[in-house]
Parts: sequence; structure tokens; C-alpha cells
Amino acid sequence: MQTLNNGYYYFPLMSPPLHHHPPNHNSFNNIVSGFNWESFKKEGGWYNFLINSIPELSASGITHVWLPPPSQSAASEGYMPGRLYDLDASHYGTQNELKTLINAFHSKGIQCVADIVINHRTAERQDSDGRWNIFEGGTPDDRLDWDHSFICINDITKSGDTTTNSGGTGNPNTGADFNGAPDIDHLNTRVQRELSDWMNWLKTEIGFDGWRFDFARGYSPDITKLYMGNTRPDFAVGEIWNNLSYGSDNKPNYDQDAHRRELAEWVKAAGGSVTAFDFTTKGILQAAVEGELGRLKDSNGGPPGMIGLMPENAVTFVDNHDTGSTQQHWPFPSDKVMQGYVYILTHPGIPSIFYDHFFDWGLKEEISNLTMIRIRNGIKASSTVRILASDPDLYVAAIDDKIIAKIGTRYDVGNLVPTTFKIATSGNNYAVWEKQ
Repeated sequence: MQTLNNGYYYFPLMSPPLHHHPPNHNSFNNIVSGFNWESFKKEGGWYNFLINSIPELSASGITHVWLPPPSQSAASEGYMPGRLYDLDASHYGTQNELKTLINAFHSKGIQCVADIVINHRTAERQDSDGRWNIFEGGTPDDRLDWDHSFICINDITKSGDTTTNSGGTGNPNTGADFNGAPDIDHLNTRVQRELSDWMNWLKTEIGFDGWRFDFARGYSPDITKLYMGNTRPDFAVGEIWNNLSYGSDNKPNYDQDAHRRELAEWVKAAGGSVTAFDFTTKGILQAAVEGELGRLKDSNGGPPGMIGLMPENAVTFVDNHDTGSTQQHWPFPSDKVMQGYVYILTHPGIPSIFYDHFFDWGLKEEISNLTMIRIRNGIKASSTVRILASDPDLYVAAIDDKIIAKIGTRYDVGNLVPTTFKIATSGNNYAVWEKQ
């Protein structure tokens, strides 16, 4: 990397690596994903609707809200962006409505995380050969106005059985192919500069505090590190969604150490100050609650997900707009969702609550009870876990020796809970005790 006059870092020039301070996420309590796959359909606009939920989120101890992609997009959900500066064309609402929403969240001390979709981009029009590779930034000037030279070389897009060459002449892709839209060449220094400018504009003009990097495996973690250094968000999380390893019974293997280490290595390569969604914990947890709770202890006696390796960099979750909602790509067992929340809201890591579960499933009170227990007892991303039982029908763990959490169908926990602990909340196959 090299620092130029405007203070940005650029590839591919060689220089000593960036050094970020270790993340300090121990003041974090709870994130909420503030939308689902159908939110863009809300009459009157999602931003105008969500603003009414702020008092309830604030009262439940929510510290951060993850908002949907804000820009004009070929897909209504926002994940096929084109004119990045054009926030008025979003199906969620206008730029002014978004700023009003963010200001309202800020007034309650809640930070706002933008869904940053920069791996790929949809073109505004076709080139002379009929290929969709002429991009428009959404401003009167030429910011983000790109052509085929800003697309990775040999990039192809697929629609059904049709495969199309995007005409890209940029550098080779540094990550996984997306195929739904042209993959942007993030080794291009103008791309790096103009995307950094746009993200900083989202901070200074719109009010966002942090980022959720969509499809972050589509480009090198060095690229994430660069954007982190150029924009300095208060919080950022990357989506590195790779498959777990499965056995012949189509169930996840008990040992998912390689999977969680892949997440941890991505965080390190991205500079160490970014977090990652803990897909390892999600996959293990949703298999474990199906009568296999022994999965929740690794060979070293600790949590088997990313929270067992780098808890301060792990964002835990039960579901989101991709895995749940109407997409149902990898849903948590619907009748055991609360057991999932008992685990992530009592354990280390940075827990993220799904909008649907909180507002639409009638679980607001139960989830809020857990968030308040977490806050009241100072449970943090780096809290320690002591697993007391991990049998097929019973999981019990003490966290910081301040609370004890139990999930599973077995009611009798024997003498695992000392008499100095009193029940704080309970429900269907779960209970949490606090030390008195």
C-alpha cells in the first residue's frame, strides 16, 4: 500500500502493512438487523415505518441497527446497486427520510450500520457492443462513472441459462465470483479512491456510523483492510458465508474448527478491527438444538464457533434477511428460535437480533428479557464461558460466573446451578439464572 496526498491507502504499490488497533467492542451489547427481504414493499416507505420502532429498540438495550443498502439498485432489495450516490431512488425511502431516521436513532444513542454492496455493480447502459458495462455514479460530475476497464478481466454474468461476458479489462478478481452482476476491480486505484469517498460521504452527509460488508469474500481481505483504513468506521462486520463441512447423514460434522479458523484468518488479514458474522456458531447451534446439544463444546471444552477463537470479532446471529425471512436459505428451526437467542445473548461475541423475530414473531418480551440480563450483568464480547453440561438434551454454561444459561428439553439440572443463583427468566426449554 501507499499513502497519497489525500490520506488514502492504495493498492497494489508495496509498503509496510496498515496496523489497526485491536477492536474495542466490549461496550457493545446488542445489534438489530433492521429489515427483512420484504421490507422494501412497505407502504409509505420502510424508513418512515422503522422510525416508529425506535422507542422499543432503545428500551430493549439495542446499541446498533443494521440498515438495508441505501442506493439505487436494479433489484428492489438493494443488493444490485448502480448509482451509488442516488439514495432517492431506493425502494426503502428517500435520502432525506433516511437522514431523518438515522438522526432519530442517534437521538436514542443507537448507531447506524450501512449495508455496503461494493463487490459488484449494475450498469446504467450498454456499450457499443451491447454489453452492460457503462456505470453512472448518480452525481452531475464523473464520480463513480466507470466503464469496462473497471470490471475484472474475464468477468461473466449469468441469468438463468444465459452467460454473458461483461467485457471487463481490469485486473483479475481477488476473490470469489458473484455472477449476478459485473465484479468490480478493487485493485484499480480510482475505484479505491471513489468508493472510499462515497463511504465517507455516507458517514459525513448521511450520518452512518459503520459498515456491513456484503459478500466480502468476493474480494481480498486486503481490500477490506484498505477500506477500513480509508473510512475508519466505528464498527464494521463482514459477510464471509462459506459452507460448513457435512457428513454422509447431511448433518454438519461435529468438528468445524477449519470453518471458524477461516473466519478468524479473514479478520486478521483484513486488519483485525473488522468483525465477521459467526456463521460457524449459527450452523452448529441450529443443529445442536435438534437434540444434539453436545455439539456446543469443542475438543478443548469451549464454544465451538468463532466465539471460541476470537469472540471480540465475532457477530453471532440466529437468522437474517438471507438465512430466514422469505428467502429461507438456511433457517434456524422455527420452534427453537428462543433457545438460539438464549445462547447468543448470554454468550461472548456481539449478538445480532433479527427484525422478524423481535417484532413479527411475538418474541419481543422474551428477547428483551435476555438483552436486559446481558446488560445488567455486564456480559461482553470477551466474556468467559465455563461449560457445565453438554449432553444431547441439556446444555448449561456459566458466563463470567455472573449468569448461568440452560437450553434443552431436560428440565432437571441437578446441582449444576448453585443456590446463590436465582432464576432471571425462563421459557420453552430454556432458563437463565443470575448470581445474587
